Amino acid sequence: MLLAIDTATRMAGLALYDEERGRILGEETWHSVNNHTVELTPRLARLLEQQRIQPSELTGVVVSQGPGSFTGLRIGLSLAKGLALAAALPLTGIPTLDVVAEPHKAQSLPICALIQAGRGRFAVGHYSRQRGRWGRRGAFRIATLPSLCEGVTEPTLFCGELDAKAAEQIRQHLGLEAVVATPAASVRRAAYLAELGWARLSRGSFDDPAQLSPIYLHHP
Repeated sequence: MLLAIDTATRMAGLALYDEERGRILGEETWHSVNNHTVELTPRLARLLEQQRIQPSELTGVVVSQGPGSFTGLRIGLSLAKGLALAAALPLTGIPTLDVVAEPHKAQSLPICALIQAGRGRFAVGHYSRQRGRWGRRGAFRIATLPSLCEGVTEPTLFCGELDAKAAEQIRQHLGLEAVVATPAASVRRAAYLAELGWARLSRGSFDDPAQLSPIYLHHP
């Protein structure tokens, strides 16, 4: 039973993935107003209780690694590492923007995944399918919406932490070149984090809890 933990931003999530049966047993996503510390463990305990799963039945932990909020990332990583070390569970970290883009990978359009980075800036990841292979193109970066739009030269799907104002700003800059995912389609779900984590763990690839660190795009 794989546990996924995401506290990278104010949109937090937990999921339980039954890797033997290939299904999500439970998932919770919520907007946290900087209360990850007090909200995370009670929600995890409730999720395990709802599914009648004991902590001893967990077989692995996957955590959203960032970019994201400095405090949020530390909280999620601390819990994930604590569980992994206490029960000798395999642990893997997955970049947060990979989780944002994952639901849209069947799209033929290139994808621009975003999470808010404060002060009108966004953490950005670009994804596309090239020669039949889906993946991230280039490094993560910090950008404002105007500077981001200036580099777009073809129709692109934008998804992630975009409110109505930001979505309208993109449409004004790019017109028909911009396809903006709906709010429901932009929610970052821990179920996708669990699937990405299991894909990695099933290949025998995992992280050392002592070495796994957050992905920061600027200094705390």
